[in-house]
Amino acid sequence: MAKTGVRYVCSICGAVALKYQGKCFECQSWGTLQEIREAPEESGRKKRPESAALPVMQRLLDVEPSEFTRHSTGIGELDRVLGGGLMQASAVLVGGEPGIGKSTLMLQLAPRIAPAKVLYISGEESPNQIRERAGRLGIRAENLLLVPEVNVERIIAAIEQQKPGLVIVDSIQTVYTGEYQSSAGTITQIRESAAMLIRKAKQQNVILMIIGHITKEGSLAGPKALEHMVDTVLQFEGEGYQRYRIIRSVKNRFGSTNEIGVFRMEENGLEEVRNPSEFFISGRISGVPGNSILAGIEGSRALLVEVQALVSKTGYAMPQRISTGFDLKRMSIILAVLEKRLCMQTWGQDVFVKIAGGLKLVEPAADLGIAAAIASGLTDLPVDASTVCCGEIGLAGELRAVSDSERRIREAAHLGFRRIVLPEANTRELKASVKKLPIAIAGSRTLQEALSHLGIA
Repeated sequence: MAKTGVRYVCSICGAVALKYQGKCFECQSWGTLQEIREAPEESGRKKRPESAALPVMQRLLDVEPSEFTRHSTGIGELDRVLGGGLMQASAVLVGGEPGIGKSTLMLQLAPRIAPAKVLYISGEESPNQIRERAGRLGIRAENLLLVPEVNVERIIAAIEQQKPGLVIVDSIQTVYTGEYQSSAGTITQIRESAAMLIRKAKQQNVILMIIGHITKEGSLAGPKALEHMVDTVLQFEGEGYQRYRIIRSVKNRFGSTNEIGVFRMEENGLEEVRNPSEFFISGRISGVPGNSILAGIEGSRALLVEVQALVSKTGYAMPQRISTGFDLKRMSIILAVLEKRLCMQTWGQDVFVKIAGGLKLVEPAADLGIAAAIASGLTDLPVDASTVCCGEIGLAGELRAVSDSERRIREAAHLGFRRIVLPEANTRELKASVKKLPIAIAGSRTLQEALSHLGIA
């Protein structure tokens, strides 16, 4: 008699459970149980061991170059993040919070991919809802085919029949495969469904766009079970109630992972922001203590960003340290340098730091902009409104060289700033064309010198 069964194995500790539960009883980890179906065993018959065939091996020099090409999306900011466009036979995971514009961007892609067919796999919305949204956005795509289906096997059959150029799955949490008994949205279903779709996309040279939701912790649902399976991961940043959206490349096998694209949500969908620097520094009030302008780099693009800091006397036994858009540990190091090397008393003061526009700064060159804003708030002296800064701060209070200094100088001069403060090491080998720009370049060896140039020391 054949015996069948399903068991659940924890991916961390290997504990086995007979039924699915959200928490592993052994290691107490959440969402780590994976479904495994046991093959039926026939009584009275022994299985014949299969001969192990050697895998196909090939020398690196004998591998023929790929003929795959990129397809421009017609959206400059999106092409920048993707590394030049969508790569043929690639899988792209698009993540973001609900209502941030993932489905809107996918709809805007459809008419730009013409004349190739686009299959829109809708597991959350009906065709009428998608048509109404397309009508509001003014999108008329004759090459777009709506497929209101959640079964992976039928979705694959539709791909084989229609042979599209682009497949959009909205969203991966709603689809399921009949090979597993668990419900849609579980880790097993998400992983196996995505694997089947990616395999079919690779076989038929189809571009696959997968929309994934963001969990309460801010990570892609699954938990991150899909990031290693896809070629590119795009992350939507920004709040649903704000007009501006930032798309960041978290992973990209065909390009840089440091690029960002800036969009503005309008009535006709997401529109590109051609000059993000003007957006990030728009609305700033000059002459107010606690503000500074940072010349930053995101990928291959120079951006001017406004850094805001509010320093006030605390009413608690433990001062508050809150940072938005900047690493809190790095801010604590900058505060320690200001207090130890420059004798600025930060104890007993609440310090709040914010990067205007919703951008997240990760490069070391942002240190000087943060320090300048905090020092301005401590001394109650405003930073010179016509000056921008950048530089990495060492623990001894020295300024270390940063990358792409010439690009930062050109961007600051382009937007009309008259002075830029940066590490002295970056001023030694500047090109003659950069020195001729209408902007004064102030090199500084220490944080003290930099703050003097900024008018707050």
